[in-house]
Amino acid sequence: MLTDMGTILRKAKKEGYGVAAPNVWSGVTVKSVFEAAKELKAPIIFDCAGIHSLEETVDMVRFYERKFPEVSGALNLDHGGSFEEIVTAVRCGCTSVMVDRSTLPFEENVREVSEIVKIAHAVGVSVEAELGHVGQGFEYESTRDAGLTRKEEAMEFVKQTGVDCLAVSVGTSHGTYKGTPKLEFELLRELHEMLPIPLVLHGGSGTGDDNLKKAVETGIQKVNLCTDLSNAGLEELKKYLGVDYDSMVKDGSLGEFGNPSANMYDAGNAMGKGYKELLKHYITLFGGVNRG
Repeated sequence: MLTDMGTILRKAKKEGYGVAAPNVWSGVTVKSVFEAAKELKAPIIFDCAGIHSLEETVDMVRFYERKFPEVSGALNLDHGGSFEEIVTAVRCGCTSVMVDRSTLPFEENVREVSEIVKIAHAVGVSVEAELGHVGQGFEYESTRDAGLTRKEEAMEFVKQTGVDCLAVSVGTSHGTYKGTPKLEFELLRELHEMLPIPLVLHGGSGTGDDNLKKAVETGIQKVNLCTDLSNAGLEELKKYLGVDYDSMVKDGSLGEFGNPSANMYDAGNAMGKGYKELLKHYITLFGGVNRG
């Protein structure tokens, strides 16, 4: 069953584990996430980006929610942009929205996030915001330090906006890193101890198991994942496409669709397998097994 993200993350903060938040954009990815969460009895957060046909993706999550009623999850708009996009996410069924105003000055970030909080909370939808700025991996070495969250601003930001969780910048980056990721664990520890709400880590992919495990142990409750899962799916697809299906001996007793063959349906399932298996690894790494 889907609920608001704040409820899921407050439990994670209280009990000391992290919740995986994979990006989904197709029936294959949505189903894979539900399957992984069911198998491991883990809570999960479906991150949907506006660029990935938001309303269609939300409909797919809501469809599979009925197929997997035992799964406890939240449906979150990831990096919500315009006011119209955020309101659309609320109207079409998201249980949480992220308001990304991290590149704005502090006062403007507070003002715009506060406006969305009033709207979302009125209909039971939780809100994530970002303070500091998690940049892109291809420019990591030149921009990492400039975007780090300032702890002297964090408490005031939470107090003024009323957000349910806060994405902090502690040394991670979106996409593939150019350079070696270096996390500021002392800054994270201080933010965790001073703030009453759950914390979110963007840029989980490529950060490394040791860093991610330590980040959860230090105070992160939600870890966003996209690039690693996508790459795992592509690797499984490469294996699928590398098989010489035409030379296989066919078993007539299996029927028209019983024999392995090169087709889009099976190719999609192959990608889903790679995506799901890596997601299960991360759920386990973050301590989410049997927490659902």
